[in-house]
Amino acid sequence: MKKWNLRFRGGACAIAIACAFTATVQAADRPAKFAVPTSQIQALGIQTAALQSQTDSVTTSFPAQVVIPPKAEQVVSSPVAGLVVQLLVQQNQVVRSGASLVRIASPELGQLQLQLLQATARATLVRQAAQREQALFDEGIIPQRRVQEAQAALMEGEAALNQARAALRLSGMPAATIAHIAASGKPQDSITLAATQAGIVTGIAVKPGQRVEAATALLHVAQIDSLWLDIQLPVSESANWPAGTKVKIQDRNVTARILSASQTVSSSSQTVVLRAAVEGKAGQVRPGEFVTVELPVLANPAATQGSWDVPLSAVAHDGDQAYLFVRTADGFEARPVKVVVSVGQRVRVQGPVKAGEQIAVSGVVALKGAWLDPKESK
Repeated sequence: MKKWNLRFRGGACAIAIACAFTATVQAADRPAKFAVPTSQIQALGIQTAALQSQTDSVTTSFPAQVVIPPKAEQVVSSPVAGLVVQLLVQQNQVVRSGASLVRIASPELGQLQLQLLQATARATLVRQAAQREQALFDEGIIPQRRVQEAQAALMEGEAALNQARAALRLSGMPAATIAHIAASGKPQDSITLAATQAGIVTGIAVKPGQRVEAATALLHVAQIDSLWLDIQLPVSESANWPAGTKVKIQDRNVTARILSASQTVSSSSQTVVLRAAVEGKAGQVRPGEFVTVELPVLANPAATQGSWDVPLSAVAHDGDQAYLFVRTADGFEARPVKVVVSVGQRVRVQGPVKAGEQIAVSGVVALKGAWLDPKESK
């Protein structure tokens, strides 16, 4: 009984394959032209549009966000724990390089300055001692060992002085101020942090009177004359636009050029990010803004001759073959075409069609049924 079932199933599969092969052959041999009454065209909601020669590049749209390049943004953080005494800038204020931003008072700053003064005094003493020992050695009064010991002490003293200066520089104190404190012996009770680059204050995270710890972010300064676009697009289409491809922001006369594509996929949206640099006119977009960009559909330049840009809904498939339904006097004609490239809702095709011919752009599924089964059109 089991053997009979196996034979029956195998025979059923053979019959199904034969039927499918017969249907494919019949579809291939079916006449291209078929009649469709005007009343049925209206009832099925079939719409046509004139075929136009494709001279411009086909574009598709994707969302993008305007971001600031990492090298164009400065995060001003507190180098020491202390008290925010005064904010010297406002939100969205344009600042130049070296402009004062915020003043902080800190006990740590006093300790660092004390170390500087001690190191300065120590370096002065060992420098004088080294000079005196060298003079005595030149006169033959002392042995060379005394000179070598003095030189070693001088090197240690200068190293301690350089370390004290570096600690103050890391705290944000300018070199000129450090030199003045070392020369005058008068420490300061606060430090003023300055901008290392020109830009706009894009964010202020603290207020006067607020206590902060070391490394606390105080404010952000960004150069907005150079901006990036983070373009979100499906993983399957990420390879269509290599680095250097030019894109355009929709409804604005602003262009950008693709720099790179992300190698990772967002787990929440299953998209990848194309990063593009805005070329000039960056003032027409703002950081954080969401825009829509138009990406060109890239195809083989040699294949653009005789190609046509049609909606995706206009293309019907019978197996691996694509067709356009061209309007005739009494119905439609199925014309085989080759899909050159397909992105989003636009398709570029090549085939035996002419400019001005009316092609079906909606109701194509119904037309395909009428073509494959003439009884449906009656």
